[in-house]
Amino acid sequence: MFSGLSKISTRQRAIAEVVFRNGWGYMRQLLLGGKAEEPQLPPPAVLRNILVELGPVYVKLGQLLSTRPDLLPPEYIEALTALQAEVPPVAWEAVEVVIRQQLQQPLEATFATINPQPVAAGSIAQTHRATLIDGREVALKIQRPGIEVTIEQDLALLRGIAQLVGRTDFGQYYDLGSLVEEFSAALRAELSFSQEASYTDQLRRSLSKSRWFDPKRIVVPEIYWDLTTEKLLVMEWLYGVPLLSANFGSNGYEGNALAERQAISVLLVRVFFQQIYIDGVFHADPHPGNLFYLDDGRIALIDFGMMGSLDPRSQRILTELLLAIINLDAQRCSQLTLELADSVQPVDMARLEGDLSRLLRRYYNLNLSQVNFSLLIYEVLQAARNNKIRLPGSMGLYAKTVSNLEGVARKLDPEFNLFEVAKPLMGELFRRQLIGNTPQQDLLKVALDLKSLSLESPRRVGLLLDRITSETLQWNVALRGIEPLRSSLDSSANRLSFSIVVAALIMGAATIFSQDPSNKLFFWVSGLLFLTASLFGFWLLIGILRTGRLR
Repeated sequence: MFSGLSKISTRQRAIAEVVFRNGWGYMRQLLLGGKAEEPQLPPPAVLRNILVELGPVYVKLGQLLSTRPDLLPPEYIEALTALQAEVPPVAWEAVEVVIRQQLQQPLEATFATINPQPVAAGSIAQTHRATLIDGREVALKIQRPGIEVTIEQDLALLRGIAQLVGRTDFGQYYDLGSLVEEFSAALRAELSFSQEASYTDQLRRSLSKSRWFDPKRIVVPEIYWDLTTEKLLVMEWLYGVPLLSANFGSNGYEGNALAERQAISVLLVRVFFQQIYIDGVFHADPHPGNLFYLDDGRIALIDFGMMGSLDPRSQRILTELLLAIINLDAQRCSQLTLELADSVQPVDMARLEGDLSRLLRRYYNLNLSQVNFSLLIYEVLQAARNNKIRLPGSMGLYAKTVSNLEGVARKLDPEFNLFEVAKPLMGELFRRQLIGNTPQQDLLKVALDLKSLSLESPRRVGLLLDRITSETLQWNVALRGIEPLRSSLDSSANRLSFSIVVAALIMGAATIFSQDPSNKLFFWVSGLLFLTASLFGFWLLIGILRTGRLR
């Protein structure tokens, strides 16, 4: 695919020039058709600069990699966390064309006004403020013209690179092909504004009721579905400012800004813990720019392009892991980390437990208020990476979400303690796991399962007894690690048989020669047998010496 720069496309040539200019030797060799050796990443700052220069797709790739502490060392995660594309806004004339193509009626019949100056511009879309014909204020998120073509070209190139690197041990272990496909699916999901609108509506419904916080304090913008398409997202305009730019203390807190900051910190933790541990679908990018402080003091969540999801099993494990970390229980952390693993592979449990024990031991004498919980989670995931444990991508999104959340909370309240805020929620989480939301339904389900088991058991026991008495019962037993032992026994048996054959040839030669030494026929037959035995014996000796197991 990359046989030389003269044979690659214009886009590939531009990418190669960026790589060459920043001095990434491994990728230079790969793009020029060199042998796919073990990958060598450039320094974190160089990698960050390369991704920014390459444009939107690679910036998104960097953002995805920043959620995978199980793949990259901490210094790379830190360098990629705040990665943002430096892209100028698209000219209004081009944006207007996209809007007109997406609307089912004339632009003038839909909007009274549209501000041609964007309020925000990103790598995939930009946002404009507008007013509907009926007077409602809305935000228009418009996809950048032609971005899907560039994305498909870059994704094709990434697949080719992943295929080449996949030939190495690194590529095979981390399954780079699957990682690229995961990235492709996430990026295409961001291109689908109707899917983002669905996520927005889903969170709007789930956060409209809660036992952990006052739903009236949280706002998710309303989606106008009659105007929303794959490339145009129309939603309610919210009057406010980014959370960390707000003037606190003027909305029912008697001028006490610190009290309001503390209340908002607790509110955010409870909102996101409900998303993660109860709802199973969560806003995976709660950085300060996606959290707004509205004029009436409410908090708004915006931009649902990056979402995470957790199945009930992962929710249960993460809840127990949270408790194990609070209790600094290295053994339980090791067990739960293995349960979270994407695939089951041989793991040195003693080493894993030792790594986690050394990690948690650093926090033994610290007050909980001194512990950076999100950093601790990252370190646990890093310990998993060092022990060759592959974790699903949702774990990275979970860690990044908690990290962003704790960072915002600490900026609002320097004395913020995530452990203290989470502690009252832990009892509720464990109660839900033990009893469930609908204990009567769960009890009825168990009763039905027991009834079914009681009705089926006599028939199954009878069938088992019939098979035992008729000698048709077969047992399939699989012993892990038995194959190397079987191969070793086969090899030993073969050598023993070979030695017996050599000895028999020598004895036969001696017997024939002793019958009549003057007989030429006996002489040549015995000599041939002895020569054959000598060659076989020499071959056997060489084979034993090559294995290094003479003694």
